[in-house]
Amino acid sequence: MDILRRRRLALIFFIFSICFLCLAGRLWRVQVMEGEVLACLALRQDSLSVSLEDAPRGKFLDRNLVPLGTGKNENRVVVFPEMLQDKDEVVRELAQIFTVDQSAIKSHLVAGAGYLPYSPTPEQTNLIRQKNWTGIMVLPVQFRYGENNPAAQTLGHLGKVSTYAEYLELAGNSQKFYQYGDLVGKTGLEKVYEEDLKGNRPERAVRVYRDAGGKLFSGPGFELEEQVPDRDRRDVVLTMDARIQQVVENIMDRQIGRGAVVVMEAGTGDILALASRPGFNPACPGQNLDGSAVGSSYDRCTALYQPGSVFKIVVAAAALEDNPATWENLYHCRGEKEELIRCWKAEGHGPISFTKAFAQSCNPTFVRIGLDLGAPKLIKYARRLGLDNQNIIGYPTVYDGRQDLNLIGEPHNLVNCSIGQGPVLVTPLQVAAMTNTIVSGGIYREPRLVKEIRSCDGSVKEEFSVHDGCRALSPETAAAMQRLMESVVEGGTGTEAAVPVWGSAGKTGSAQVGSSGEQTNAWFTGYAPRDNPRYVVTILIEDGASGSESAAPIFREIMKNILG
Repeated sequence: MDILRRRRLALIFFIFSICFLCLAGRLWRVQVMEGEVLACLALRQDSLSVSLEDAPRGKFLDRNLVPLGTGKNENRVVVFPEMLQDKDEVVRELAQIFTVDQSAIKSHLVAGAGYLPYSPTPEQTNLIRQKNWTGIMVLPVQFRYGENNPAAQTLGHLGKVSTYAEYLELAGNSQKFYQYGDLVGKTGLEKVYEEDLKGNRPERAVRVYRDAGGKLFSGPGFELEEQVPDRDRRDVVLTMDARIQQVVENIMDRQIGRGAVVVMEAGTGDILALASRPGFNPACPGQNLDGSAVGSSYDRCTALYQPGSVFKIVVAAAALEDNPATWENLYHCRGEKEELIRCWKAEGHGPISFTKAFAQSCNPTFVRIGLDLGAPKLIKYARRLGLDNQNIIGYPTVYDGRQDLNLIGEPHNLVNCSIGQGPVLVTPLQVAAMTNTIVSGGIYREPRLVKEIRSCDGSVKEEFSVHDGCRALSPETAAAMQRLMESVVEGGTGTEAAVPVWGSAGKTGSAQVGSSGEQTNAWFTGYAPRDNPRYVVTILIEDGASGSESAAPIFREIMKNILG
């Protein structure tokens, strides 16, 4: 009998324990996992507020935790329409103050509590404050985008939740609170890290509370909330360097109308700067930086282009890996009399060494080298050097199927492909990673853009580690390629890329594009200092003169500024 009683007691204790654990688990989920969201929902129900941040979100920080883009802080007229005693009078007088049509003011008041899209002057601010209207005040609002928005194509832009399907997707895949009209990531890193960046409450807001019947309290019942902690928003820490990014942006604004610049940390593969032109204003995605229409978030840093003579890095590396004695070979260039591919030098180079052929970018010589190697070897080393790898650590991009190195092996393609024409397509970022492989002693590393995700208290929530890399070339071949790239700058086609004091090395490229080849995409990829390299820079200029004339001088200017 005692045994049965003890078993019953044990069973009852077990059942109560399970119930208690389930209750404790539910309480933990409500208090910890969903506490912030539920608290925000309760606050929204009991009050009416206007956010003094246009987009409560985490920041993009550079490798030194410096914000990329500081946004702007501007005064706005905050309005609580439910508090206004005589709306018609307020509408009429606000329209007079801002010299706009009354219908414009009315449309904003109908939308509910918020702020007017006008930045009042000090005189206008004084006029509004003298009216002493209940429910209207002038307060500073923090805007995510200001005058300076670096790496706009990479960081992306925001847009309002505009469809029910979009709302369901965001709300269903996230622990965050969403509603119509919220600004969410539409492109770039803003979209990729929407779940991390999104905040559930603004750090600054003005609020008025409701009574039990849902009516707003009358009188001066406004509460200004400042420095409100938002544990839900997180910051995205990038590998970029804000100083170097700004140097690149400034130079591109002056000298590059259409093109891309990639700066990479030599050795690691970390991306220090990405810039594409034409630029666009993320605050108004439909506009270019100059305010004209047809703005574009198209990122040329990750877009496919014919590489031109930059591809000779692959051909030369494959030849040296296949037979180190290639270094001693002697060739002959007949200029425009060549049957397969004419040389850019009409009279030809005559007898020419392997080193000089690379330095002078002699097309006929590299066609012969490519034919001797054969398509399989060129494809093999192009893959080893990452020219079919579109992955970026921390930045998932949609794979572009037009990049297919197997096309090099198709009939009649090998000649053109040996000089970077035909179906060979690469991105400026891939070219930078290839150049970094040469600098790194033959080790290829995937480019990395994102370092970590940080919570508001500074703790690291997620880290994106640098891959160990894989051997693409022997150390001997990599060292030989460095000497070849030095010869380009010392006395070849890249003399305009020579960086005083520090020294530099690289390779020019000029790709004929268009149906009749009437346009040229100018390339330069290289590194500096020449000894103990610190930076790899790749430049693409659409519709340039040539790599020597257009891209090489910009490489020199960028390197001088970032090294200085």
